[in-house]
Amino acid sequence: MSWGTELWDQFDNLEKHTQWGIDVLEKYIKFVKERTEIEISYAKQLRNLSKKYQPKKNSKEEEEYKYTSCKAFLATLNEMNDYAGQHEVISENMTSQITAELARFVQELKQERKSHFHDGRKAQQYIETFWKQLEASKRRFERDCKEADRAQQYFEKMDADINVTKADVEKARQQAQIRHQMAEDSKAEYSSILQKFNHDQREHYHTHIPNIFQKIQEMEERRIVRIGECMKTYAEVDRQVIPIIGKCLDGITKAAESIDQKNDSLLVIEAFKSGFEPPGDIDFEDFTQPMKRTVSESSLSNSRWDGKSEPKPGSKSKGKLWPFIKKNKPPPPPPASASPSAVPNGPQSPKQQKEPLSHRFNEFMTSKPKIHCFRSLKRGLSLKLGGGPEDFSNLPPEQRRKKLQQKVDELNKEIQKEMDQRDALTKMKDVYIKNPQMGDAASVDHKLAELGQNMEKLRLEAQKFEGWLAEVEGRLPVRTEQSRRQSGMYDTQNTSGLNNCAQDRESPDGSYTEEPSQESEMKVPVTEFDDEFDDEEPLPTIGTCKALYTFEGQNEGTISVMEGEMLYVIEEDKGDGWTRIRRNEDEEGYVPTSYVEVYLDKNAKGAMTYI
Repeated sequence: MSWGTELWDQFDNLEKHTQWGIDVLEKYIKFVKERTEIEISYAKQLRNLSKKYQPKKNSKEEEEYKYTSCKAFLATLNEMNDYAGQHEVISENMTSQITAELARFVQELKQERKSHFHDGRKAQQYIETFWKQLEASKRRFERDCKEADRAQQYFEKMDADINVTKADVEKARQQAQIRHQMAEDSKAEYSSILQKFNHDQREHYHTHIPNIFQKIQEMEERRIVRIGECMKTYAEVDRQVIPIIGKCLDGITKAAESIDQKNDSLLVIEAFKSGFEPPGDIDFEDFTQPMKRTVSESSLSNSRWDGKSEPKPGSKSKGKLWPFIKKNKPPPPPPASASPSAVPNGPQSPKQQKEPLSHRFNEFMTSKPKIHCFRSLKRGLSLKLGGGPEDFSNLPPEQRRKKLQQKVDELNKEIQKEMDQRDALTKMKDVYIKNPQMGDAASVDHKLAELGQNMEKLRLEAQKFEGWLAEVEGRLPVRTEQSRRQSGMYDTQNTSGLNNCAQDRESPDGSYTEEPSQESEMKVPVTEFDDEFDDEEPLPTIGTCKALYTFEGQNEGTISVMEGEMLYVIEEDKGDGWTRIRRNEDEEGYVPTSYVEVYLDKNAKGAMTYI
């Protein structure tokens, strides 16, 4: 079916229809453009989401990604980033293959449509003008015929009238002949124009208009075909990225399948294993004997210093607290009976002889907490600020071993790097010696000497850490007090200073707290530093607590309590199983959190205040 034959008289309707087709095409272009904007926005949001949950460099989150579950999550984030990239590809392909192509096609279509309808209007105007010319010729022929009839009738009337002169009759006859000639001329003109019009009209409706309408029909069909092709391209663009998106999803699935709960459990052991032995059984204490509330100073002294050096007279040898350091205390065991009395000493605490509860209770009732020496205080402050000793002695054995091994590996890598540089310079020097024109061999000697010094320093450093590592792993015997003095760990001049600072060398977490660099400055008596910190302002109370069981504080920094006793809380449990309490202004220390019932005062002025 052809528009030229079937729609020969629907010029205006075809013009409206073709304009509607172009509007549909532009509407589809707008639709695809908005889809590309959505894809770009979606890809951007996916990338931002992936970036938001990426681990921050040099942060605690980065360390957490050693677990397989976290690695799988990180792989998911990376795959989502690639997934977002595929949506960007969809947007780019739709823009280049559909939006841009259709926009160019629409412009060409508009120009072609304009040209076709311009030719149609031109042909329409020509036939209308010719029709008007035909009508004018027809009216003129009609008028001339009527005037010729009137002239003929007038001549016949004059010829029949006997009163009219012969000259008037002749004049009327001539006038009738003229009018007849004009009518004949008009007839001939009308006939000629009519024949030409009929010919042009046939050409118009059977040739020109059908050709123009056929071109418009072809144009419209191309538009329809093109929009169908674009719809196929629209689907194909999505289909092209489906395999890659499938690979992204397969990567997420593979990452999820790589999660190994057993491996993560082992990593937790490696991360938090302390290396300490579990506490032993708690000895049974017989409370059927009457409790002695008093004890002589001599018996208390003998009980406290059994198996240890004799303290210097006048020195302060009672258990002291660590107010400037949060103690890394050994975990308290759960109560074995209705009234547990003590917990074992920490693995690095010096073993002490068991003594009656009355001795410990009396001692803590009469003791005044002080700081042993300024060296321990200064080292405690440095640990609190995150410095830590060089040999990582503030860490539990297993964690210390890992840190030392890591340090040894780092030093070995640096040594290998220096050796590679030395080998390269040695080869360069050999080349300079064989070919002096390439360079001066003596210019490399200074760098080689510098590298040798660096390597020697690194080797000494590595040997030092390897020695500490061997000591931790048990390959070397534990250093004695004499070897510690010789290594510069500490050195005192009298027995009293040795005893006091020997105890202070082990902080509540079992680590050594002395610095070799300060040894030369610590030649003053210990009592001077004790007196200096005697008047330290006590911590404010943040609540009260009730002792659920009797506890004998035999470790350094702990305090003995009696079942049912009410005390003040000055520092709550920080997750290590210990709570810091105070009996009076002179007695304070740590007790296991499970041994007391704590009542915190939320409105206390000193609540949540730490030193």
